[in-house]
Parts: sequence; structure tokens; C-alpha cells
Amino acid sequence: MAITGTENPLLGETTCGSLLQQLQLIWNEVGESDEERDKILLQVEQECLDVYKRKVDQASKSRALLLQALADSRLELARLLSALGEKSFVGIPDKSSGTIKEQLAAIGPALEQLCRQKKERIKESADVLSQIQKIRGEISGTLKISEKMGTSAVNEEDLSLNKLDEYRSQLQELQKEKSERLHKVLDFVSTVHDLCAVLGMDFFSSITEVHPSLNDSVGVQSKSISNDTLLKLSKMVIELKEDKRMRLQKLQELAAQLTDLWNLMDTPMEERSLFNHVTCYISATVDEVTVPGALALDLIEQAEVEVERLDQLKASKMKEIALKRQTELEDVYARAHIETDSAAARERIISLIDSGNLEPSELLTDMDNRILKAKEEALSRKEILERVEKWMSACEEESWLEDYNRDENRYNASRGAHLNLKRAEKARILVNKIPALVDALVAKTRAWEEGRGMSFMYDGVSLLAMLDEYTMLRQEREEEKRRLRGQKRFQEQLNTEQEALFGSRPSPARPLGPKKVMGPRANGGASNGTPSRRLSLNTHHGSSNGVRSVSRDGKREVSRPAAPVNYVAIAKEDAVCHVSGSDPAPASP
Repeated sequence: MAITGTENPLLGETTCGSLLQQLQLIWNEVGESDEERDKILLQVEQECLDVYKRKVDQASKSRALLLQALADSRLELARLLSALGEKSFVGIPDKSSGTIKEQLAAIGPALEQLCRQKKERIKESADVLSQIQKIRGEISGTLKISEKMGTSAVNEEDLSLNKLDEYRSQLQELQKEKSERLHKVLDFVSTVHDLCAVLGMDFFSSITEVHPSLNDSVGVQSKSISNDTLLKLSKMVIELKEDKRMRLQKLQELAAQLTDLWNLMDTPMEERSLFNHVTCYISATVDEVTVPGALALDLIEQAEVEVERLDQLKASKMKEIALKRQTELEDVYARAHIETDSAAARERIISLIDSGNLEPSELLTDMDNRILKAKEEALSRKEILERVEKWMSACEEESWLEDYNRDENRYNASRGAHLNLKRAEKARILVNKIPALVDALVAKTRAWEEGRGMSFMYDGVSLLAMLDEYTMLRQEREEEKRRLRGQKRFQEQLNTEQEALFGSRPSPARPLGPKKVMGPRANGGASNGTPSRRLSLNTHHGSSNGVRSVSRDGKREVSRPAAPVNYVAIAKEDAVCHVSGSDPAPASP
């Protein structure tokens, strides 16, 4: 009997038992004999034994290698402890504690740390010995300027702390003899270097005049520390400091003159930036000037030439500068919508300059004050001007909306019609806000006028007068609209009465009923009823140029254009004016 499916007793895990059970199921299904089953099971058992033997051999070899590595590590550890003068080291495991791998893992960090400690100890000992030899050579005078000390040999068999402390004691004794003189020499050399850099002088040539060993190419510990060297360095520092003080004073005088001339002639920042390296020290002290080349002779000469050039240019550019300030003042007034007499102001400026009765600096200061006051006034008008802009923008939308509403073709399916429709919706919302906007603007303007005791003028016209005139015109338009709506209602009522007396007539502007437009199988009649205010968009079945209205006797036909696809409705009063001049003829089926 065939087995249709087997169920795994152990879900998620495969074991030898589960595999054997699965093998038994397969055998049962296949019908394998017992002899064949025993043979296969013996083969599986033999293969398992072979695998175990290989694993045992591998494990034995690995153990031998680990034991050898452990022995080598212990030997290296003992040698390092002896060289470093250490009797023991924290963290070294006992020989019998833990497994082989655990012992190796425990001794490994200790070996690494001792190796690093050995390298550091060798380096420290070599550095100390080199310094000792170098200082001894300087003291004895046998060490030449260009001579370099070689690396000192260190006895790696004795790297104990006691030996290193012995080297350090020798070095301290030698350094004590040299330190004070070397410190003075380095201070002098550093000061001379900074002063030469600021003054734009050649440091190398200056310092080598004192002693060749003071050059930067020579190491610090190789500098000359004799009495003669210290005396020459002290005298040079005094001379350089005095030279720096005199140059800074000259540069500050030139910077002040440049600033005055720039301000007088309204020099642009691009041109001023060319001399930022001069004006930045206009109020600096001697100690604050540290930038290399800041007090170089060529820089001072350049500043002197520029001052002389600006002095010659000052007289010719005075009118141009003053008129430029006047233009700036006019721009401020123009942005604030304040009306001024620009021509008279310019004539006054030119006459003052030509007369020579007023210093140019005083004239420019007066104009700067006027510009500042104009900006303050413009700032006080800013909020009202922003509201005026909103009001004017709303008025423009209102004017556009009126033109749009008068357009009989505004609902045509033309390009951009949907955009105009959206704009009209937004414009209606904005127009409805105009009364509130005007009221708020009037209140703000009156508060401004009461606070300053003067009228708020907008381009020479009183803003309140403009608002009052707009309000009056808006009221007149509303009255006119109401009057036209009254006339429209009266005309509608009159048309209704006429229709009641004489009946409706066919109109080319609207259909008389749902059967007004006849198809190819129409019988020429139309039903009676009240004229609809909406045009059907799907009733024209005639020619492409229009539909036809048929009278009661079927003999008279009037052709008219078909309604556009997007045409929604035509007002009744608009349709009345297009009624045919023929006699009324009630439609009959």
C-alpha cells in the first residue's frame, strides 16, 4: 500500500533518530528486504566510526601544537621579566589552572603588554642617553653646529627602572647647568623673529649677525649660550621695538587720513578693502600688531601715495558725492511715496559747494542726518503702505471681475476659460473684503495723523481723501447696480404678463420646450409650456451650424446658432430681446 504522506515527528530539528525513522518509512514504502536494511545500517555505522577517528587524530595534533606554543610563551615571558627587572607580573596564570587554550589566552595579553613595555623602555633610555651626550658636547664646546648626534646604543639586557632613573639623574644635572641661559636665548630669538616679521625685515640675516648658531635650521639645544650672544640679542630687541613703535604711529596717521577721505568721497567698499591691512590698525597698540609684514616700509609708502592721490581727487568729486547722497535721499522718499522737490534740493547743494562757505564734511554730515530721518519716517509709514498696496491690488481685481462679468462669452470652452473662472472665484472673495480693508486702513491712517499732527500724504495726495473718494464712488456703483436690478425685475415682470396674455414665442436664444429642436423623424410640432431658462446641451440633432425652430403650422423656420458645449444658462431677460418678430403661435403636438 502506497504511503501518500509522512509526518515529521520533530518539527524544526533534524536528528539521527528522526532520519533513521524517516529511512524506515521509506524502506517500508519501497518494500526493502531486511538483509538490505542491515547492510545499509552497517555501512552508516562504519562511516560514523571513520569520521570519529579523523576528528580524534586532528584533536591530538592540535593539542600538541598548543602545548608547544604555551611552552614558548612561558619562556618568552620569563626573558622579558628578567630584562625589565620585574620579579613577577600580574595576570600570569598558573601552569596547572585551566585548559591549554585558557592558559594561552591568559598569557597572551601579558606577553603583548611586556613587549610594548620593553619597546617603550628602550626608546626612553635611548632618548635620555642622546640628550646626555649632546649636552656634554655643548658644554665642552666639541659639538659643531651642523653635527648631529647618532642614536645611542642601549643595553637591552638591562632595561630596569633603576637603570633608567640613573640615566635621568645624569641628564637633570646637565640640564640644570644649561637651562637658564638657553631659556634667555630662545626668548630673545623668538622676540627678534616676531619683530622682524612685523617690520618686513629678513630675520635670517639679522639673527646670524649675532651668532650663526641662532639660525632656525639649527636645533634648539644647539644654540649658543655665551655671554656675548646674550648681550647682542638684548640690544637688537630694544632697537627693533623702537622701530616698530615709530612705524605704527606713522601707519595710524595715514589710516586716519584715508578713512576721512573715504567717508568724504563715499568711496565704495571694494576700493576701501584694498587698504584693510592699513585701517585695521588705526586704534591698535604696539603689542596687538603681530601680523607678518603689517609694518613693512613698502606698505607705509603705498599708504602715503594713496593719501596723496585722494587729496587731489577730493575737490573734483565733491559735487558727484553730494548728488549721490541726494539721490539716495530721493530713493527713500520715493519708496515711501513722499513727494519732494528734487530739482530745488540739487540746486541748493550745487550752490553751497560752489560758494565754498560750507565744509564738504559738514555738508555730507547734514545729508546723512536727513537720510536717517527719511528712513525713520519711511519705517513709520511701512504698515500703512503695505495696506495701501493690498487695497490697490483688491481694486484691480474688482475692476477685472467687472469686465469678466460683462463678457457674454466667459463660459465658452476657450483656452484658459477654467483659469479665468478660478480667478473670478478668488476675486469675488477678495472684493468682499474690500470694505473691511478700507475701514482698517482709514483707522490706521487717522491714528498715524493724530500721533504726528500731520496729514498722511501718498504721492502728494491725502490718503484719507483718496479713501473717502473711493468709498463714495463705490457707494454710487452700488446704487447704480441696485437701480439696474430694479429695472431688470420690472422688465421680467412685464415680460411675464405679456407671455400670460399672448403666449410664448419661439426665441433663437432659448428652446420652447424639450421637443423644440426636431430630429430627422420629427413631425414638425412642439408642445406648449413655459420657456426654460437653461439651454439643453444634447438636443441639437440637425446641421452642425445650428438648430431650427418650427412654428405651429410647420411652414416657418428660423435658424439660430447652437449653444456652446460648456454654456450653462442664459437669463430670461437676455432671451426676451431675441424673440422672433412673427405672430405668437402656440405649439401643438
